[in-house]
Amino acid sequence: MGHTLTEILDAAAEGRFPPPDGGTTVVPQENRRDAGVIAFTAHSVVFTDEDPDWVRSTLDALDCDALAATMNARFLAALLDRTGRSTDTIDLLTVAGPLRGEPPLELREMADPDHPRVRRALKRRDDVRVWSADGGVLVLGRGVAGRWETAIEVDEDVRHRGLGRELARAARHLVPDGQPVWSQQATGNARSIRAFQAAGYRPVGAESLLLAPAGR
Repeated sequence: MGHTLTEILDAAAEGRFPPPDGGTTVVPQENRRDAGVIAFTAHSVVFTDEDPDWVRSTLDALDCDALAATMNARFLAALLDRTGRSTDTIDLLTVAGPLRGEPPLELREMADPDHPRVRRALKRRDDVRVWSADGGVLVLGRGVAGRWETAIEVDEDVRHRGLGRELARAARHLVPDGQPVWSQQATGNARSIRAFQAAGYRPVGAESLLLAPAGR
């Protein structure tokens, strides 16, 4: 497996994962903004600038299944307290390859968007671009370790018509340079999970992203 988070994610996008040996790999953050945990099958990656010995000793002290330790609430709380960060939820991490050509969905790029989904993306991603469709919004930008990430929003009055699936699939046409596109779905958001999987995104693990305080 790779020695940096970028290398690990690049391999995972191609279907090559860390060994399912029950281990935990600790790698440095690739920028000040992004720290967190990714749990693959029977192997976790903690990306933080904290002392790796502290990470391992904290995990060893937990009274839980070792395979679940990095996503255990007590470990995440300890990591949040030590780093002074916050978090929202544990997400399902998914990825899909690019698709050629223009997306088969009429989209309008937004030059100065003012949408809650967009404001949230600007705090967590670089090079953010936004498109709107009738009843929906698609966001694309560089997130953790520079990977291309997408997020979508569908208006309540047009749900259950397949628009979420079409927006998620459109992101695969819009991602630059033939790169894979990543997305996170909250594990309880079954509707979003179904939409992304129907658009060809495959699950690779679980992710808990630790958010830096404002101004850091």
